[in-house]
Amino acid sequence: MKIWQSINLFTILLSPLSLLFFLISSLRKWLYSKKILKTYRPPVPVLVVGNISVGGNGKTPTVIWLVEQLQQRGIKVGVISRGYGGSNKIFPQLVTAKSLPAEMGDEPVLIAQRTQAPVAISPNRQQSIELLLSQHDLNLIITDDGLQHYALERDIEWVVIDGERRFGNGFVLPAGGLRELPSRLNSVQAVICNGGIAKNNEHLMSLQPDDAVNLKTGERKPLTQFNGKPCVAFAGIGYPPRFFNMLRDLGIKLGGSHSFADHQSYTLETIQAIEQPQLPLLMTEKDAVKCLPFAKDNWWYVPVSAKLSEESTACLLAPILKLLGK
Repeated sequence: MKIWQSINLFTILLSPLSLLFFLISSLRKWLYSKKILKTYRPPVPVLVVGNISVGGNGKTPTVIWLVEQLQQRGIKVGVISRGYGGSNKIFPQLVTAKSLPAEMGDEPVLIAQRTQAPVAISPNRQQSIELLLSQHDLNLIITDDGLQHYALERDIEWVVIDGERRFGNGFVLPAGGLRELPSRLNSVQAVICNGGIAKNNEHLMSLQPDDAVNLKTGERKPLTQFNGKPCVAFAGIGYPPRFFNMLRDLGIKLGGSHSFADHQSYTLETIQAIEQPQLPLLMTEKDAVKCLPFAKDNWWYVPVSAKLSEESTACLLAPILKLLGK
């Protein structure tokens, strides 16, 4: 939210509630650290990929990148997620590439499609882990989000931050967009900066677009073929302007750009209200998994992949491989 990027009258009025949020969350964390509240230690190591702020920072592309990197090194990885945005009410559940995003959530289905890794969803992380381990022999569990889920003990913590928005006005919820203060970064094993300029203790990550993919036919088309031609774009992600800016930076003219809420569910009528039938419609891969059942001929999605330097890759993977004895 733009209002969280600055200190203004509205955020000042909300600041007492932010203080209350901070005190309650700090107490909760302390109670877990002292084992006054019950925690769960899984039989295999756990790596959390999370954030300290609300909104799309790039966690899911980071998870996909990490899973692929570890699979290339022979590590058997499972992923757990809350399954936010799905209608399913029975937990835990295994998610596959053929699962319905409307039921299981868009991000878990996307992870399963891109990596073929075992994925499970549940608000209770322990349930998801136990389900995965009952079905698969795994070396490592990666949790997509859940940095503040202190009931789950973890071995490694990564935090992904938006390199452009950073920490907004510095307030925790509701006066700002932070779940925890930036000082929390001092206790994690890695900070990954998505875009912008990384600081000395951060690993710079960029999201690189691939060829556009037609939702109906699977045809792949270089994005250069859309250059200079008007298109319509929409995105239902944590920070839609990032997608629109990426397209414009590639030379694509947007005759319309439409933002939806993160994890937005779609119907044909929803998309027909924003499309211009004579123009190509571009969307994110996360949106595409929900639009496949009613896709039209000129609907395309633009997959993105996380890219990190060789130095950062080696630095990030070394503690994991050491933990696993590899």
